[in-house]
Amino acid sequence: MSDSIKRGRTVQSIANAVQGTVHGDADVVVFALNRIEYARNGDLSFLSAASYTKFLGVTKASCVLVSKALEVAVPDGLTVVFVEDAYRAFVALMREFYPPLRIESGLRHATASVHPSATIHPSAAISAGCSIGEGCVVGEDVQLYPNVVLYPGCTVGAGTVIHANVSCLHGTVIGTNCLIHAGAVLGADGFGYIENADGSFDKVPQVGVVQIGNDVEIGANVTIDRAAVGATSICDRVKIDNLVHIAHNVTVGNDTAIAAQAGVSGSTRIGNRNRIAGQVGIVGHITTADDVIVEAQSGVSKTITSKGAYFGSPAKEHRTALRMEAALRQLPQLLTDVREMQQRIADLLANSEPNDESLTQP
Repeated sequence: MSDSIKRGRTVQSIANAVQGTVHGDADVVVFALNRIEYARNGDLSFLSAASYTKFLGVTKASCVLVSKALEVAVPDGLTVVFVEDAYRAFVALMREFYPPLRIESGLRHATASVHPSATIHPSAAISAGCSIGEGCVVGEDVQLYPNVVLYPGCTVGAGTVIHANVSCLHGTVIGTNCLIHAGAVLGADGFGYIENADGSFDKVPQVGVVQIGNDVEIGANVTIDRAAVGATSICDRVKIDNLVHIAHNVTVGNDTAIAAQAGVSGSTRIGNRNRIAGQVGIVGHITTADDVIVEAQSGVSKTITSKGAYFGSPAKEHRTALRMEAALRQLPQLLTDVREMQQRIADLLANSEPNDESLTQP
């Protein structure tokens, strides 16, 4: 628990920190942060969306950060701090109230295994059960949590934090100030085989590497395969959610975010600032332009050349996909209408057929 939580902070000091204006009692002390609907006495909360305004009159929070644009009426007895963006201010305070867990700088746990040829910065922390292979380089202020495994030839840049049970296979390069969550596997073999005439497979050697840029965050149990040759590249400031798979020789452009359970097939190039939503599947050997959004559960089957939002399987431009979805919803009624018309036509034809007597008259 941080010292700020133990001691508490006055509303005025919080307002000063977030460039806000106090309405109410500036001497109120807060000790923790919470959502507005669940906050209790002693908590600080925030209001940034109009849909949550209903909670302002019933919250038990001691103080609420409120975005100025909402122009709310403050209930009697509630202390608020008006700021430009309540959510951003709340996030900034989260960093102060709840600083990240840190291992003791320079720790060398007795159960860690470090190859004599590895270069470890004196400030790097190596926790219990870590294994650091031949020729590895671990930079300044790196934090390796228990059971991290660095195969031979790995590099970890300054300020990077790697959580428990992460495996970085041989030659993996990780940039500075990255955050890698528990259970991720970087540099396993790509899925490469030659199919024989009898249906069996011969393995294609996977001799490339994985390269992770700077300020990248990789979620729990993410798998990023090494390249067959060359590199699988995750560029700067990419954010990858839990349970994502990145195949061999993929490149993910700068500032791209990929949500949980998405998968990117081999040799695909994802552009800069892409937003890949949950459970999206992307086929191999294609490219997406910069500033592309692929909505949840979509399947990208061909190259996307223009920025914009895409949806569906196969993925289509957002508006086109919505029109198609609307048309599909009308199909049951259209089918009923067609059947009714078919019956009416059949009835008309039956009523218009000549009878036998008319055929025998002169």
